[in-house]
Amino acid sequence: MQQLEKFSALGLSQKTISALVTKGFEEPTPIQAACIPLLLKEEADVVGKAQTGTGKTAAFGLPILEIVDPHVVEVQALILSPTRELAIQVAAEIESLRGDRDIQILPVYGGASIELQIRRLKRGVHVVVGTPGRVLDHLRRGTLRLDSLQFAVLDEADEILNMGFIEDVEAILEETPSDKRMLLFSAT
Repeated sequence: MQQLEKFSALGLSQKTISALVTKGFEEPTPIQAACIPLLLKEEADVVGKAQTGTGKTAAFGLPILEIVDPHVVEVQALILSPTRELAIQVAAEIESLRGDRDIQILPVYGGASIELQIRRLKRGVHVVVGTPGRVLDHLRRGTLRLDSLQFAVLDEADEILNMGFIEDVEAILEETPSDKRMLLFSAT
């Protein structure tokens, strides 16, 4: 019997299944079962709502890892988080789901060395997870380009808006291609 049959049925590759086995996943949560096939097959925007701890990061992170092209060394996915703690956590979770793929993931947030972030961005990154203020700072400096963006994710979208980041988010989205996919995830 194939390992993680229910994850395979969602359309995930064997590389991803291997990473899930390593992480100890057994079967998809409802948000994962609903989002993963939608994100893999359709060019749709998605709004996902599920309680904290139900695997929302994997629900959008796994399809992003499947679709991002490791040979195109440009930012293809941008995940905005309301706090640096969440940005670090989301980046670490996606990193752990990556398996043996050569996909570079970088958290960018205030309070950390912008010089180190700039160096990593210059070397090439596929997925950026960041707070709106620091992402906007990189855009204004010209150290972050979003021309090849396929996914823009607002993680904890309600919190991002409650914390007053709407203007920053709008300014960031103005720098993204019109054909990107918008994903909004929230606990409430």
